[in-house]
Amino acid sequence: MKVYNTLTNKKEDFEPLTKNKVSMYVCGITPYDETHLGHGRAYVAFDIIRRYLEYSGYKVTYVQNITDIDDKIIKKANDSNKSIYEIASYYTDRFFSVMDKLKVKRADHYPKATEYISDMVSFAKNLEEKGFAYFVDGDLYFDISKYKDYGQLSKKDLDKMLAGARVEVNEKKKNPLDFVLWKAAKEGEPYWDSPWGRGRPGWHTECVVMSRKLLGDSIDIHGGGADLIFPHHENEIAQAQCCSSKNFVKYWLHNGFITINKEKMSKSLGNYFSLSELLQKYDPMTVRYFLLRTHYRSPINFSFEDLDDAQTALSTIKNAYDDMQFMIQNTKNDMLEVDFSLVKYKEDFVSSMDDDFNTPSALAVIFNLIKNYHEKKYKLTAEQITNAKLMLEEFNLVLQLGLKESKVVIKESAQELLEKRNEARKNKDFALADKLRKQIEEMGYIIEDTPFGSFVKKKVLKRQEMPKISDPFGFGKRN
Repeated sequence: MKVYNTLTNKKEDFEPLTKNKVSMYVCGITPYDETHLGHGRAYVAFDIIRRYLEYSGYKVTYVQNITDIDDKIIKKANDSNKSIYEIASYYTDRFFSVMDKLKVKRADHYPKATEYISDMVSFAKNLEEKGFAYFVDGDLYFDISKYKDYGQLSKKDLDKMLAGARVEVNEKKKNPLDFVLWKAAKEGEPYWDSPWGRGRPGWHTECVVMSRKLLGDSIDIHGGGADLIFPHHENEIAQAQCCSSKNFVKYWLHNGFITINKEKMSKSLGNYFSLSELLQKYDPMTVRYFLLRTHYRSPINFSFEDLDDAQTALSTIKNAYDDMQFMIQNTKNDMLEVDFSLVKYKEDFVSSMDDDFNTPSALAVIFNLIKNYHEKKYKLTAEQITNAKLMLEEFNLVLQLGLKESKVVIKESAQELLEKRNEARKNKDFALADKLRKQIEEMGYIIEDTPFGSFVKKKVLKRQEMPKISDPFGFGKRN
């Protein structure tokens, strides 16, 4: 298995620190607003990575923090006359609701920043005592000049960063890129006591402390969006390496952005879709498939057309799975067996996922299997079809496309029409049979006639046949 390590900018053989065990930390949400598709992209990506590692036999310990104290949460709390805890709790619950719908497996731990304040104070004090931090007017800053490898993750040149530093002007800092470890509380803000006075930890300190507390000084994988490489993850490394001689993270993994009209989807730009709203219009598995058909490191430019295409593609997979179930029940095992080896599909799926979790390639393997199945299905034995179905289910353990929930419940009225059509065909009343077929199709189904009988399945809608949905944000109407 190879993974792309942002730290080295290359694919590396994956060898965890402890045999058969993987420690994994992914930067979580700041719960001050609705969860958007950009969040979905990140957490579906790392869900796939985690699931494939588990599929490959690793015991994964997955930690994802919740930043429940932040300027935006404080503002939201003040504006709504609620506490920061009420705001964070409400939006955290909303986050879990949509992640569950997208089949994102719950983390082993969801540490909240406010639960580890004392650990963060101790950590910052340790850095200060070692000479890596300085105190000015209630704030404690990390001195980046004391860490010679600063910029190693983002590959940024320190001198160039200083020349055009995109940081808040603060004359109290020795260096514009120095970052806060402890932030003095302003009037009316929540605070905790510390050796430097009342205040709260800096964001960069929160993550490194919770990671070390739950997973140890060294971990296998640290993940997050590409926007976190600098300064957040760069600053995490600086703190961790100055606090311990041990290497903080072995593999840094970052997912690409979701863009709208080539701009990053984000709350700050106001160009995001609430996942809750999107899931009212599309099946969650369609959204998950849409995210998986692009490699996790590549950007995705959102369009309704692409989401529609994902819906069609996923329906093709689900219909094939349903078709297999029908054929298993109606096919005999005494048929002349034809070549239908599944070994190559398993090898290709594993090879795809071993190549830095290449989900587009893995999905292509599934479509190759389905194509071969449809070409040969009337010549296959029930055992061969059962093995193909089991292989789809095995792949689904990793991809989680909802195959086992895919069985379409056919309306009783449609089933009655099918029985009448079967009788009409038996009586050679083909005009009536054709009329009944059209009635069934108008109900949103199609009929498949096989050597073993006829059955009804859900029609795969073409894009132009899909109902139009509103575009409340005005990012582009669907055709």
